[in-house]
Amino acid sequence: MKLNRKLFFRIHSWIGIKLSILFFIVCFSGTLATLSHEMDWLFIPEMRVVPQKNIASKNKIVSNIREAFPNGKIEYWGGSEEPYLCDIVYIQDNDERIYGFVNQYTGELQGSAHLTFQRFFRDLHYFLFIPFQIGHFTVLIFAFLLFISFVTALLFYKKWYLKLFQLEVKKGAIVFFRSLHRLVGVWSVPFTLLFSVTGLWYFAERANLGGISDIANPKTPVITNQIETDEALANLSFSIDYDKAIAAAQKEIPGLKVMDILPPKSSAQALYINGKSDVALVRNRANRVYLNPNTYEVAGVQRASSISTVTWLNDIADPLHFGNWGGLFTKIIWFIFGLGISSLILSGIWISLKRKVKNRAKIKAQQMGKWKYINWLIYFIMLGFMYYILITRYHISFLGLMVISTGWLVFIGLAWYLFSYQLKKLVELGK
Repeated sequence: MKLNRKLFFRIHSWIGIKLSILFFIVCFSGTLATLSHEMDWLFIPEMRVVPQKNIASKNKIVSNIREAFPNGKIEYWGGSEEPYLCDIVYIQDNDERIYGFVNQYTGELQGSAHLTFQRFFRDLHYFLFIPFQIGHFTVLIFAFLLFISFVTALLFYKKWYLKLFQLEVKKGAIVFFRSLHRLVGVWSVPFTLLFSVTGLWYFAERANLGGISDIANPKTPVITNQIETDEALANLSFSIDYDKAIAAAQKEIPGLKVMDILPPKSSAQALYINGKSDVALVRNRANRVYLNPNTYEVAGVQRASSISTVTWLNDIADPLHFGNWGGLFTKIIWFIFGLGISSLILSGIWISLKRKVKNRAKIKAQQMGKWKYINWLIYFIMLGFMYYILITRYHISFLGLMVISTGWLVFIGLAWYLFSYQLKKLVELGK
Protein backbone atom coordinates (compact mmCIF):
# COMPACT_ATOMS: atom_id res chain seq x y z
CA MET A 1 0.00 0.00 0.00
CA LYS A 2 1.47 3.33 -1.11
CA LEU A 3 1.41 6.13 1.42
CA ASN A 4 -0.42 9.27 0.37
CA ARG A 5 2.26 11.74 1.38
CA LYS A 6 0.33 14.72 0.03
CA LEU A 7 -2.58 13.91 2.33
CA PHE A 8 -0.28 13.62 5.33
CA PHE A 9 1.34 16.92 4.41
CA ARG A 10 -2.06 18.64 4.14
CA ILE A 11 -3.08 17.31 7.56
CA HIS A 12 0.23 18.44 9.04
CA SER A 13 -0.10 21.90 7.49
CA TRP A 14 -3.76 22.27 8.46
CA ILE A 15 -2.98 21.72 12.14
CA GLY A 16 0.04 24.01 12.02
CA ILE A 17 -1.76 26.88 10.28
CA LYS A 18 -5.41 26.74 11.32
CA LEU A 19 -4.67 26.26 15.03
CA SER A 20 -1.33 28.03 15.12
CA ILE A 21 -2.13 30.76 17.66
CA LEU A 22 -3.46 28.43 20.33
CA PHE A 23 -0.93 25.74 19.48
CA PHE A 24 1.92 28.17 20.05
CA ILE A 25 0.47 29.42 23.35
CA VAL A 26 0.15 25.87 24.69
CA CYS A 27 3.63 24.78 23.59
CA PHE A 28 5.46 27.97 24.54
CA SER A 29 3.77 28.27 27.94
CA GLY A 30 4.82 24.70 28.71
CA THR A 31 8.36 25.54 27.68
CA LEU A 32 8.46 28.53 30.03
CA ALA A 33 6.85 26.48 32.80
CA THR A 34 9.85 24.13 32.66
CA LEU A 35 12.14 26.84 34.05
CA SER A 36 9.52 28.85 35.92
CA HIS A 37 11.08 28.05 39.31
CA GLU A 38 14.35 29.45 38.03
CA MET A 39 12.50 32.58 36.88
CA ASP A 40 11.29 32.94 40.46
CA TRP A 41 14.89 32.66 41.66
CA LEU A 42 16.01 35.27 39.13
CA PHE A 43 13.30 37.87 39.66
CA ILE A 44 12.28 37.29 43.31
CA PRO A 45 15.36 37.61 45.55
CA GLU A 46 13.39 36.50 48.63
CA MET A 47 13.13 33.02 47.11
CA ARG A 48 16.87 32.44 47.04
CA VAL A 49 18.63 30.37 49.68
CA VAL A 50 22.18 29.23 50.31
CA PRO A 51 22.25 25.42 50.68
CA GLN A 52 23.38 24.18 54.08
CA LYS A 53 24.02 20.78 55.58
CA ASN A 54 21.12 20.79 58.03
CA ILE A 55 17.53 21.95 57.70
CA ALA A 56 15.51 23.84 60.27
CA SER A 57 12.74 22.44 62.41
CA LYS A 58 9.37 22.62 60.69
CA ASN A 59 7.83 23.69 63.98
CA LYS A 60 10.24 26.65 64.10
CA ILE A 61 9.20 27.66 60.58
CA VAL A 62 5.51 27.40 61.51
CA SER A 63 6.15 29.57 64.54
CA ASN A 64 7.68 32.25 62.32
CA ILE A 65 4.75 32.03 59.91
CA ARG A 66 2.29 32.32 62.77
CA GLU A 67 4.08 35.41 64.06
CA ALA A 68 3.89 37.07 60.63
CA PHE A 69 0.33 35.93 59.87
CA PRO A 70 -1.45 35.43 63.22
CA ASN A 71 -4.84 35.18 61.50
CA GLY A 72 -3.58 33.00 58.67
CA LYS A 73 -3.90 29.29 58.00
CA ILE A 74 -1.42 27.02 56.26
CA GLU A 75 -3.11 25.40 53.26
CA TYR A 76 -0.14 23.65 51.69
CA TRP A 77 3.60 23.31 52.22
CA GLY A 78 5.59 22.84 49.02
CA GLY A 79 9.11 21.57 49.52
CA SER A 80 11.71 22.94 47.14
CA GLU A 81 12.88 20.62 44.38
CA GLU A 82 16.16 22.54 44.07
CA PRO A 83 18.61 23.33 46.90
CA TYR A 84 18.94 26.98 45.83
CA LEU A 85 15.21 27.69 46.14
CA CYS A 86 13.20 28.13 49.33
CA ASP A 87 10.13 26.17 50.36
CA ILE A 88 6.81 27.82 49.50
CA VAL A 89 4.00 27.75 52.04
CA TYR A 90 0.48 28.60 50.89
CA ILE A 91 -1.13 30.80 53.54
CA GLN A 92 -4.79 31.80 53.59
CA ASP A 93 -5.00 35.17 55.32
CA ASN A 94 -8.09 37.41 55.36
CA ASP A 95 -9.61 35.63 52.34
CA GLU A 96 -6.40 36.05 50.36
CA ARG A 97 -3.89 33.39 49.35
CA ILE A 98 -0.32 34.39 50.09
CA TYR A 99 2.80 32.49 49.07
CA GLY A 100 5.26 32.55 51.96
CA PHE A 101 8.93 32.04 51.11
CA VAL A 102 10.54 30.11 53.96
CA ASN A 103 14.21 29.26 54.19
CA GLN A 104 14.27 25.53 54.90
CA TYR A 105 17.82 25.80 56.27
CA THR A 106 17.43 28.73 58.69
CA GLY A 107 13.69 28.62 59.32
CA GLU A 108 13.32 32.28 58.38
CA LEU A 109 10.28 33.64 56.54
CA GLN A 110 12.14 35.62 53.88
CA GLY A 111 9.20 37.21 52.11
CA SER A 112 5.82 36.63 50.52
CA ALA A 113 3.85 37.35 47.36
CA HIS A 114 0.40 36.87 45.89
CA LEU A 115 1.72 35.32 42.69
CA THR A 116 4.89 33.68 41.39
CA PHE A 117 6.19 33.02 37.90
CA GLN A 118 5.80 29.29 38.50
CA ARG A 119 2.16 29.65 39.47
CA PHE A 120 1.35 31.92 36.52
CA PHE A 121 2.90 29.70 33.86
CA ARG A 122 1.59 26.54 35.49
CA ASP A 123 -1.97 27.86 35.37
CA LEU A 124 -1.53 29.13 31.81
CA HIS A 125 -0.18 25.83 30.52
CA TYR A 126 -2.45 23.71 32.71
CA PHE A 127 -5.83 25.19 31.82
CA LEU A 128 -5.33 28.56 30.04
CA PHE A 129 -7.05 30.18 33.04
CA ILE A 130 -10.36 28.93 31.60
CA PRO A 131 -12.42 27.26 34.39
CA PHE A 132 -15.01 24.46 34.53
CA GLN A 133 -12.66 21.82 33.03
CA ILE A 134 -13.04 23.54 29.64
CA GLY A 135 -9.54 24.95 29.79
CA HIS A 136 -8.01 21.64 30.88
CA PHE A 137 -9.52 19.72 27.99
CA THR A 138 -8.74 22.51 25.51
CA VAL A 139 -5.07 22.14 26.38
CA LEU A 140 -5.23 18.35 26.36
CA ILE A 141 -6.78 18.28 22.89
CA PHE A 142 -3.50 19.71 21.65
CA ALA A 143 -1.77 16.54 22.86
CA PHE A 144 -3.73 14.69 20.18
CA LEU A 145 -2.95 17.39 17.62
CA LEU A 146 0.76 17.35 18.49
CA PHE A 147 0.82 13.58 18.13
CA ILE A 148 -0.99 13.69 14.78
CA SER A 149 1.29 16.46 13.54
CA PHE A 150 4.29 14.42 14.66
CA VAL A 151 3.16 11.20 12.94
CA THR A 152 2.12 12.88 9.68
CA ALA A 153 5.47 14.67 9.46
CA LEU A 154 7.35 11.38 9.73
CA LEU A 155 5.10 9.82 7.09
CA PHE A 156 5.51 12.49 4.42
CA TYR A 157 9.18 13.33 5.10
CA LYS A 158 11.12 10.56 3.36
CA LYS A 159 13.97 8.93 5.27
CA TRP A 160 13.93 11.61 7.95
CA TYR A 161 16.20 9.51 10.16
CA LEU A 162 19.05 9.96 7.65
CA LYS A 163 18.81 13.76 7.67
CA LEU A 164 20.00 14.65 11.14
CA PHE A 165 22.78 16.86 9.79
CA GLN A 166 21.30 18.24 6.57
CA LEU A 167 20.96 22.03 6.50
CA GLU A 168 20.79 23.97 3.22
CA VAL A 169 22.44 27.38 3.68
CA LYS A 170 23.25 28.55 0.14
CA LYS A 171 19.93 28.32 -1.71
CA GLY A 172 18.02 31.32 -0.43
CA ALA A 173 15.90 32.15 2.60
CA ILE A 174 12.92 29.93 1.83
CA VAL A 175 15.11 26.86 1.28
CA PHE A 176 17.14 27.63 4.40
CA PHE A 177 14.12 27.98 6.69
CA ARG A 178 12.44 24.93 5.19
CA SER A 179 15.62 22.95 5.80
CA LEU A 180 15.95 24.38 9.32
CA HIS A 181 12.32 23.51 10.06
CA ARG A 182 12.96 19.92 9.06
CA LEU A 183 16.26 19.73 10.94
CA VAL A 184 14.76 21.02 14.20
CA GLY A 185 11.80 18.69 13.71
CA VAL A 186 14.01 15.64 13.22
CA TRP A 187 16.12 16.39 16.30
CA SER A 188 12.96 17.01 18.31
CA VAL A 189 11.39 13.64 17.45
CA PRO A 190 12.00 12.00 20.88
CA PHE A 191 10.72 15.04 22.77
CA THR A 192 7.72 15.60 20.53
CA LEU A 193 6.75 11.98 21.07
CA LEU A 194 7.36 12.30 24.82
CA PHE A 195 5.33 15.50 25.21
CA SER A 196 2.43 14.22 23.14
CA VAL A 197 2.25 10.78 24.79
CA THR A 198 2.37 12.21 28.32
CA GLY A 199 -0.27 14.72 27.22
CA LEU A 200 -2.45 11.84 26.04
CA TRP A 201 -1.96 10.21 29.42
CA TYR A 202 -3.09 13.41 31.14
CA PHE A 203 -6.22 13.35 29.00
CA ALA A 204 -6.95 9.73 29.93
CA GLU A 205 -6.41 10.52 33.61
CA ARG A 206 -8.62 13.63 33.63
CA ALA A 207 -11.36 11.85 31.69
CA ASN A 208 -10.86 8.83 33.97
CA LEU A 209 -10.71 6.50 30.99
CA GLY A 210 -10.55 2.91 32.18
CA GLY A 211 -10.74 4.14 35.75
CA ILE A 212 -7.14 5.43 35.56
CA SER A 213 -7.78 8.35 37.90
CA ASP A 214 -9.52 6.16 40.47
CA ILE A 215 -6.63 3.67 40.45
CA ALA A 216 -3.80 6.21 40.50
CA ASN A 217 -5.35 8.61 43.02
CA PRO A 218 -6.55 6.65 46.05
CA LYS A 219 -9.08 8.21 48.38
CA THR A 220 -7.83 9.96 51.48
CA PRO A 221 -8.55 7.92 54.63
CA VAL A 222 -11.11 9.29 57.08
CA ILE A 223 -10.08 9.80 60.70
CA THR A 224 -12.55 8.28 63.15
CA ASN A 225 -11.06 8.95 66.61
CA GLN A 226 -11.27 12.74 66.62
CA ILE A 227 -9.88 14.86 69.44
CA GLU A 228 -10.85 18.50 69.04
CA THR A 229 -9.34 21.12 71.33
CA ASP A 230 -10.23 24.79 71.23
CA GLU A 231 -6.86 25.59 69.64
CA ALA A 232 -7.23 22.90 67.00
CA LEU A 233 -10.71 24.09 66.13
CA ALA A 234 -9.38 27.62 65.77
CA ASN A 235 -6.44 26.71 63.52
CA LEU A 236 -5.32 23.12 63.21
CA SER A 237 -2.59 24.03 60.71
CA PHE A 238 -0.67 25.91 63.44
CA SER A 239 -1.21 23.41 66.26
CA ILE A 240 0.15 20.31 64.52
CA ASP A 241 3.55 19.01 65.64
CA TYR A 242 5.12 18.85 62.18
CA ASP A 243 8.45 17.46 63.39
CA LYS A 244 6.67 14.57 65.10
CA ALA A 245 4.57 13.95 61.99
CA ILE A 246 7.64 13.89 59.74
CA ALA A 247 9.39 11.44 62.08
CA ALA A 248 6.34 9.16 61.92
CA ALA A 249 6.29 9.33 58.11
CA GLN A 250 10.01 8.57 57.85
CA LYS A 251 9.60 5.62 60.18
CA GLU A 252 6.93 4.26 57.84
CA ILE A 253 9.05 4.87 54.70
CA PRO A 254 12.75 4.67 55.69
CA GLY A 255 14.91 7.21 53.88
CA LEU A 256 11.93 9.39 52.94
CA LYS A 257 12.87 12.99 52.14
CA VAL A 258 9.72 14.88 53.01
CA MET A 259 8.72 17.37 50.32
CA ASP A 260 5.07 18.41 50.52
CA ILE A 261 2.70 18.65 53.47
CA LEU A 262 -1.06 19.18 53.36
CA PRO A 263 -2.46 20.05 56.80
CA PRO A 264 -6.02 18.89 57.52
CA LYS A 265 -8.82 21.43 57.80
CA SER A 266 -10.40 19.49 60.65
CA SER A 267 -9.49 16.67 63.02
CA ALA A 268 -11.64 14.35 60.89
CA GLN A 269 -9.20 14.70 58.00
CA ALA A 270 -5.79 13.09 57.66
CA LEU A 271 -2.49 14.94 57.65
CA TYR A 272 -0.92 14.25 54.24
CA ILE A 273 2.85 13.99 53.68
CA ASN A 274 4.71 13.00 50.52
CA GLY A 275 8.32 12.94 49.42
CA LYS A 276 11.23 11.29 47.68
CA SER A 277 12.66 7.83 48.28
CA ASP A 278 15.26 5.72 46.50
CA VAL A 279 12.79 4.99 43.67
CA ALA A 280 13.91 7.01 40.66
CA LEU A 281 11.85 9.07 38.22
CA VAL A 282 8.54 9.15 40.09
CA ARG A 283 7.07 12.38 41.44
CA ASN A 284 6.77 13.13 45.14
CA ARG A 285 3.23 11.87 45.58
CA ALA A 286 4.31 8.33 44.65
CA ASN A 287 5.27 8.14 48.33
CA ARG A 288 2.30 9.10 50.50
CA VAL A 289 1.77 8.90 54.23
CA TYR A 290 -1.54 9.79 55.87
CA LEU A 291 -1.44 10.47 59.60
CA ASN A 292 -4.05 10.95 62.26
CA PRO A 293 -3.50 14.63 63.23
CA ASN A 294 -4.59 13.88 66.80
CA THR A 295 -2.40 10.87 67.58
CA TYR A 296 0.16 10.88 64.69
CA GLU A 297 -0.64 7.25 64.03
CA VAL A 298 -0.42 6.10 60.42
CA ALA A 299 -3.83 6.07 58.74
CA GLY A 300 -2.62 5.09 55.29
CA VAL A 301 0.56 4.70 53.28
CA GLN A 302 1.63 4.33 49.66
CA ARG A 303 5.22 3.37 48.86
CA ALA A 304 6.70 4.10 45.45
CA SER A 305 8.46 0.74 45.60
CA SER A 306 5.18 -1.17 45.64
CA ILE A 307 2.74 0.86 43.53
CA SER A 308 0.81 -0.67 40.62
CA THR A 309 1.85 -0.21 37.00
CA VAL A 310 -0.96 2.28 36.36
CA THR A 311 0.02 4.34 39.39
CA TRP A 312 3.69 4.20 38.37
CA LEU A 313 2.87 5.44 34.87
CA ASN A 314 0.79 8.21 36.38
CA ASP A 315 3.60 9.24 38.72
CA ILE A 316 6.31 9.40 36.06
CA ALA A 317 4.21 11.54 33.69
CA ASP A 318 5.04 14.90 35.31
CA PRO A 319 8.82 14.37 35.63
CA LEU A 320 8.97 13.20 32.01
CA HIS A 321 6.72 15.95 30.68
CA PHE A 322 8.52 18.83 32.40
CA GLY A 323 11.99 17.31 32.65
CA ASN A 324 12.46 18.00 36.36
CA TRP A 325 13.48 14.43 37.16
CA GLY A 326 17.20 15.25 36.81
CA GLY A 327 17.32 18.72 38.32
CA LEU A 328 18.41 21.87 36.52
CA PHE A 329 20.45 19.97 33.91
CA THR A 330 17.49 18.05 32.49
CA LYS A 331 15.18 21.05 32.82
CA ILE A 332 17.51 23.07 30.57
CA ILE A 333 17.51 20.27 27.99
CA TRP A 334 13.71 20.08 28.07
CA PHE A 335 13.53 23.88 27.80
CA ILE A 336 15.77 23.94 24.71
CA PHE A 337 13.75 21.30 22.90
CA GLY A 338 10.52 22.97 24.02
CA LEU A 339 11.76 26.14 22.33
CA GLY A 340 12.58 24.06 19.27
CA ILE A 341 9.07 22.62 19.06
CA SER A 342 7.53 26.07 19.60
CA SER A 343 9.73 27.45 16.83
CA LEU A 344 8.46 24.73 14.48
CA ILE A 345 5.00 26.31 14.67
CA LEU A 346 6.32 29.76 13.75
CA SER A 347 8.73 28.56 11.07
CA GLY A 348 6.06 26.31 9.56
CA ILE A 349 3.73 29.27 9.17
CA TRP A 350 6.50 31.44 7.74
CA ILE A 351 7.36 28.77 5.17
CA SER A 352 3.70 28.44 4.20
CA LEU A 353 3.36 32.19 3.73
CA LYS A 354 6.55 32.49 1.72
CA ARG A 355 5.99 29.47 -0.48
CA LYS A 356 5.69 30.66 -4.07
CA VAL A 357 2.46 29.66 -5.75
CA LYS A 358 1.14 30.74 -9.08
CA ASN A 359 -2.43 31.68 -8.35
CA ARG A 360 -4.07 33.50 -5.48
CA ALA A 361 -6.54 30.70 -4.79
CA LYS A 362 -3.74 28.54 -3.51
CA ILE A 363 -2.48 31.35 -1.33
CA LYS A 364 -5.95 31.93 0.09
CA ALA A 365 -6.26 28.23 0.81
CA GLN A 366 -3.26 28.59 3.10
CA GLN A 367 -4.90 31.32 5.14
CA MET A 368 -6.43 30.58 8.53
CA GLY A 369 -9.90 31.49 7.25
CA LYS A 370 -12.62 31.27 9.88
CA TRP A 371 -10.18 29.44 12.14
CA LYS A 372 -8.45 32.77 12.70
CA TYR A 373 -11.56 34.02 14.46
CA ILE A 374 -11.88 30.79 16.46
CA ASN A 375 -8.25 31.10 17.60
CA TRP A 376 -8.68 34.73 18.60
CA LEU A 377 -12.04 34.12 20.26
CA ILE A 378 -10.58 31.45 22.54
CA TYR A 379 -7.54 33.66 23.12
CA PHE A 380 -9.61 36.63 24.30
CA ILE A 381 -11.83 34.37 26.42
CA MET A 382 -8.62 33.12 28.01
CA LEU A 383 -7.45 36.69 28.62
CA GLY A 384 -10.76 37.62 30.23
CA PHE A 385 -10.66 34.71 32.66
CA MET A 386 -6.96 35.28 33.26
CA TYR A 387 -7.49 38.87 34.42
CA TYR A 388 -10.48 37.80 36.51
CA ILE A 389 -8.48 35.07 38.27
CA LEU A 390 -5.37 37.22 38.70
CA ILE A 391 -7.41 39.99 40.33
CA THR A 392 -9.92 38.01 42.39
CA ARG A 393 -7.91 34.91 43.36
CA TYR A 394 -4.32 36.11 43.35
CA HIS A 395 -4.92 39.79 44.19
CA ILE A 396 -2.10 40.71 41.84
CA SER A 397 -0.55 44.17 42.09
CA PHE A 398 -1.02 46.88 39.48
CA LEU A 399 2.64 46.55 38.48
CA GLY A 400 2.21 42.81 38.01
CA LEU A 401 -0.82 43.38 35.80
CA MET A 402 1.15 45.87 33.71
CA VAL A 403 4.04 43.44 33.21
CA ILE A 404 1.72 40.60 32.18
CA SER A 405 -0.34 42.92 29.94
CA THR A 406 2.81 44.17 28.21
CA GLY A 407 3.84 40.61 27.45
CA TRP A 408 0.46 39.84 25.91
CA LEU A 409 0.50 43.09 23.89
CA VAL A 410 3.83 42.07 22.41
CA PHE A 411 2.35 38.66 21.56
CA ILE A 412 -0.71 40.27 19.92
CA GLY A 413 1.49 42.64 17.93
CA LEU A 414 3.69 39.85 16.61
CA ALA A 415 0.68 37.66 15.84
CA TRP A 416 -1.01 40.49 13.93
CA TYR A 417 2.15 41.13 11.94
CA LEU A 418 2.57 37.47 11.04
CA PHE A 419 -1.03 36.29 10.63
CA SER A 420 -2.66 39.44 9.26
CA TYR A 421 -0.26 41.97 7.79
CA GLN A 422 2.23 39.62 6.13
CA LEU A 423 -0.44 37.18 4.95
CA LYS A 424 -2.61 39.96 3.49
CA LYS A 425 0.42 41.46 1.79
CA LEU A 426 1.31 38.16 0.15
CA VAL A 427 -2.24 37.57 -1.04
CA GLU A 428 -2.46 41.04 -2.57
CA LEU A 429 0.88 40.68 -4.32
CA GLY A 430 0.18 37.12 -5.38
CA LYS A 431 3.66 36.07 -4.37
